[in-house]
Amino acid sequence: MQTDFLVIGSGIAGLTYALKVAQDCPDKTVTIFTKTQSDETNTKYAQGGIAGVMDADNDSFEKHIEDTLIAGDGLCNRQTVEIVVKEGVQRIHEIIEWGAQFDKEPDGDYKLGKEGGHSEFRILHHKDVTGKEMERALLEAIKKAENIQLISHCFVLDIITQHHLGYLVTKSTPDIECYGVYVLNLQTNKIETVTAGVTLLATGGNGQVYRTTTNPAIATGDGVAMVYRAKGRIENMEFIQFHPTALYEPGVRGQSFLITEAVRGDGGILRNHAGEAFMERYDERKDLAPRDIVARAIDNEMKVNGTEHVYLDCRHFSKEKFTEHFPNIYAKCLSIGIDITKHMIPVAPAAHYSCGGIKTDEWGRTSIKNLYAAGECASTGLHGANRLASNSLLEAMVFAHRAYKDSVSNVVLRKASPSGGGLEGAGIPDWKTDGTTSPKEMILITQSVKELKLLMSDYVGIVRNNERLHRAMKRLDLLFAETEELYKKTIVSPQLCELRNMITVAYVIVKSAEFRQESRGLHFNTDYPGKSEMVQNIVL
Repeated sequence: MQTDFLVIGSGIAGLTYALKVAQDCPDKTVTIFTKTQSDETNTKYAQGGIAGVMDADNDSFEKHIEDTLIAGDGLCNRQTVEIVVKEGVQRIHEIIEWGAQFDKEPDGDYKLGKEGGHSEFRILHHKDVTGKEMERALLEAIKKAENIQLISHCFVLDIITQHHLGYLVTKSTPDIECYGVYVLNLQTNKIETVTAGVTLLATGGNGQVYRTTTNPAIATGDGVAMVYRAKGRIENMEFIQFHPTALYEPGVRGQSFLITEAVRGDGGILRNHAGEAFMERYDERKDLAPRDIVARAIDNEMKVNGTEHVYLDCRHFSKEKFTEHFPNIYAKCLSIGIDITKHMIPVAPAAHYSCGGIKTDEWGRTSIKNLYAAGECASTGLHGANRLASNSLLEAMVFAHRAYKDSVSNVVLRKASPSGGGLEGAGIPDWKTDGTTSPKEMILITQSVKELKLLMSDYVGIVRNNERLHRAMKRLDLLFAETEELYKKTIVSPQLCELRNMITVAYVIVKSAEFRQESRGLHFNTDYPGKSEMVQNIVL
């Protein structure tokens, strides 16, 4: 299969890019691959909203920039922050034009919320399902574009580079190029070679490497793992954001239900088991401190008191106000016997967002030619050591737009091979399955997944130390060896490939955490409780 533009992932970054390219280049083909249903993405589960300076009378770009820099704890790229904040408002207006609906006041102005780390009310939202609404609008627009092909249930296995043509490729190899990808079509169970002039990775996050996460089952870090294997640059993977308030349900593992930060923005109060509003002991901003501070505070309260959760108190809210703004949270709580007007909501931190990822420049270009990255899988320099709430959807749209502008304007759309001929004659080999068989026992895969999630949660969580990181690395080495042996002799499957990708991502997280000998933002190491005087990015 050949296509001009190839997009991996159907969240807000991938769909925005595909739509813009298709509209600007009606004579070019755009192909989107997604590994499950088209709407099953991290975007879909983004509850709170999207941050933007929509009220110029009370807010400003400078305030939003400063809030982002403070949250990022000295590691943000200021140029990137200014780009996202200043260009973001236009991107918000674009998605509104495409049909996204945000909540409004009776007078027609947009309702603006306030979340942790924000100095002003600037969060647009659609009830408590903002991401789902934005995803809906983009998918509707995609359906109308005749030159876009959206193919679901396709698992991308690897990026095709010179390595697959028989050349030695290392981290120091200049001009590594992406020619396309190998894809496992889950409907035909065949592995296909897909070549493209330009490829965009919009593969989302990696929360599934942890035992408890707000991310869906698909968030296994596939894009980051593929780029790392292709010898591309990965940056700042030690900064894993734990959302402070995931709904605590005894015995529930995997994806946790998110209680959006907007609940605290509207006045929700965190309390411990003694009923104390404890955040005032940790930060003067109390419940609206940045997420890294709130998550560590909750973690400390749980450890000191020997409990598995704290509480979010919304009993002082009017039922009408809560159900209007947070109808899904209200319904979910009620379904497990929690009436928010009478009971406090049990909450605990859960892995939520990866601030690091595939290193890109200000146009979304990766270290591999003709390969772009946008959304959560990318590290653009916006988030630094800790993401400011509701900046993620904004970043995804801004960098999808910038990647589109650059790939259309400056990249020669190649129907030519790396040797200059047609791709048909490029000599890219088919995926080899010689000597492989079906796995005899799925327990070999499922048990390894359990072990991986357990060691990452216990050793590489909110608070770390050198001994925990060392133990995590030793166990990852064993899991890697066992999984690679299984991979070489069995037929590939999504389960096996996801395990392989998660082990790679976990390795990069631990290795980055070992290199950062300080505590900054989301990375807190008790052996290095202070900040280093030298502020640096960890690039692998």
